[in-house]
Amino acid sequence: MNELLEQLGINWSLFLWQAVNFFVILIVLTFFVYKPLLKIIEERSKKIKEGLEKAEQAGIRLKEVDNIAKGKIKEAEAESINIIKNTEEKSKILERELQKQNEEKQVQLQKELQDQLKKQLEENKKLVLAQAGELVKKTIIKTVELKPEAIDDALIKKAVSEINEV
Repeated sequence: MNELLEQLGINWSLFLWQAVNFFVILIVLTFFVYKPLLKIIEERSKKIKEGLEKAEQAGIRLKEVDNIAKGKIKEAEAESINIIKNTEEKSKILERELQKQNEEKQVQLQKELQDQLKKQLEENKKLVLAQAGELVKKTIIKTVELKPEAIDDALIKKAVSEINEV
């Protein structure tokens, strides 16, 4: 077998030293390169897993916050609708009150106008009666051709009262 190895150009002593060197390098690389590198890779894997978990939790929280925000928006919309309805109701009530006040003012103004009209009619009636008395007196004077002192005031008052009744 030695001959076969020599024919192939393999030297046992050199091969043995190369094997020892290989195992020494393998041990050195294992302790100083492979294990630290493996440790760094594991740490990165852990960080990536933690990042993914945190991202998943953040996604869940984001959905929760989004649901809460949607709920708050719905509440705000409902509240704004209620405020608008209340405002509309209050404006209708206020409108009715204002209409009622306007109607009351119109009724009051009509009463005042009617009272003023009655007073004016009474004053006009008194004025007409006073003037009618004078006219009757003048008419009687002209008709009778008597002296004004002779005409009885009682007759004039009687004539005025008869005109007043008519």
